[in-house]
This record gives sequence, structure tokens and C-alpha cells, in this order.
Amino acid sequence: MQLAVLVLEDEPEVRDAIVRDLDPLAGTIRVEPAEDVRDAEEVLAEIARDGDELALVLADHRMPGTTGVDFLVQLCADEVHGRSRKVLVTGQADQQDTIRAVNEAGLDHYVTKPWDPDQLRELVRQELSVYVVQQGVDPLPHLKALDAAAVMPALRDRGDR
Repeated sequence: MQLAVLVLEDEPEVRDAIVRDLDPLAGTIRVEPAEDVRDAEEVLAEIARDGDELALVLADHRMPGTTGVDFLVQLCADEVHGRSRKVLVTGQADQQDTIRAVNEAGLDHYVTKPWDPDQLRELVRQELSVYVVQQGVDPLPHLKALDAAAVMPALRDRGDR
């Protein structure tokens, strides 16, 4: 089982940049790009079919059709993927959109464009670590993509079994 990160972004250059910035983690985690909500839904079905777990979504807000916030709200209610961590990566969400993302989608973090690649990778490590600890996932297979200090208690507990 792999942890998966969904990158939902309609602009190909931006989507490619995020995926490229996460490349150092890609050997340990699954990074899946999606250009719109319909594409994201197909990716989610594929992740589930493969027996992997959606741990994190990095979503843009302003997209044609369904917005990133609408997608995150829908995802929050999903029985299979709703436990995933949710990050809005956008430069265009207004205050009402952001409030809705926090209140209705359980938004975990907000990143403004342009982002710093090192900070984005660190945020992804932190969010994946929180997911692993909260969901009781064995951190060992994913350790290279996690914040080791944050998952240390889970590693100790694993050793006690």
C-alpha cells in the first residue's frame, strides 16, 4: 500500500511544477496529477482500485467547472477518501471561499502561489505525517516522505507490539 498525494490544478505548467517539486518524495509516495474534478474523480477510483490510500490533496481553487473548494467539500463527505489531509494551493480564493474550505471541507492548510518548493515539500511531509499518525498507518514503509520526529511515537508503538 502506498500513500497517495493528489495534485488538482487546471494549469498544466503549475500542475507540472508542483509534481516536479514533489519528485524527491515520489519514490516513497504516489503523486497523482489531475487537471479538473472529473479527472480527479478518476484518479481517486484508480487509487482505491490499487489498494493505495489518498493521504493528501493539494487543490487549486479557481478552475473551470467545479472549484477546488467544492471538490474538497465533496471529498470531506466521501467514506473512502474523506479522511485525507486537505491543502488549498491558490492565489485567487476570496475570503468567503477560504472560510467555506475551512468550515465545510476541513481545510488543513493554505498555500499561496507562488510557493517555495522547499516549504511545499516540508508541508507535504508534515501533512503526510499527521495523516499516518491520525489514521494509525504503519509509518515505516513511508518514512522517507515523512517527518521522522513527528512519527517517532508511532514508530515506538509499532516496536512495542
